Amino acid sequence: MTATDSTASRRPIAARSSAWAQKTAAWLAASSVTPNQISVASIVFAGIGAALLLLPAAAAGMIGCALAVQARLLCNLLDGMVAMEGGKKSAVGALYNEFPDRIADSLLIIALGYAVAQPALGWLGALAAALTAYVRIFGGSLGLPQDFRGPMAKQHRMAVLTVACVIGAGENLWAGSLYTLTFACIVIALGSLLTCVTRTLAIVTLLRQRAP
Repeated sequence: MTATDSTASRRPIAARSSAWAQKTAAWLAASSVTPNQISVASIVFAGIGAALLLLPAAAAGMIGCALAVQARLLCNLLDGMVAMEGGKKSAVGALYNEFPDRIADSLLIIALGYAVAQPALGWLGALAAALTAYVRIFGGSLGLPQDFRGPMAKQHRMAVLTVACVIGAGENLWAGSLYTLTFACIVIALGSLLTCVTRTLAIVTLLRQRAP
C-alpha cells in the first residue's frame, strides 16, 4: 500500500491534528505498545461498555458505557496515529484497523438492543453498521476513494450512543424509563441503513463518471 493509498483509506478525524493527540501518540510510539495492541484494546473497552449497559443499575451503567465508548474511540484515533505518524505499521495492520471496529460496534449496538428489550433492533443496527463498512471498503476495492460519509458513520453512531447514555441516565433516575436509549437504538439502525444507501449511490455516481 502506497502512502497515497493509506491516506485515501484513512477516516478524516479533526482531533488527529490536536496537540494532546499528537503528544499521546508520540509517547505511545516511543513505548513498546504496538498499534495492533491499541486496536485490540478498543474491543476490550467496547466489551466493558456493553456489559455496563446491561447492568441492573441502569443509570450508573449508562454513564460507565458512555465513558467506555469514548475510550474505544480514543483507541481508534491513536492506533492509526501510532502506526502512520509513529512509523510502527505492520504487515497485518490493515486487518487490525478494520476487524476490531466491526466487533466493537457489534458489542455495543447489540447490547443497546438488549438493554431496551429490543434485541432484534440491536442486531439490525449491528448488521447495518457492518454493512456501512462493507460498502465503503467495496468502493475502495473498485479503485474509488473510501467514502466515510454519514449520516450514521462510526463516529456518528458512537456520538448518538454516548449522548443517549448521558441523557438516558438522567431519564432513568427521574422516571425509571429507557425511552432515550430506545430512540437511540432506532436512530442507529435506520441511520446506518440510510448510510449504506448514500454510500452506494455515491459509488454509482463515481463509476458512471469514470465510465468511457
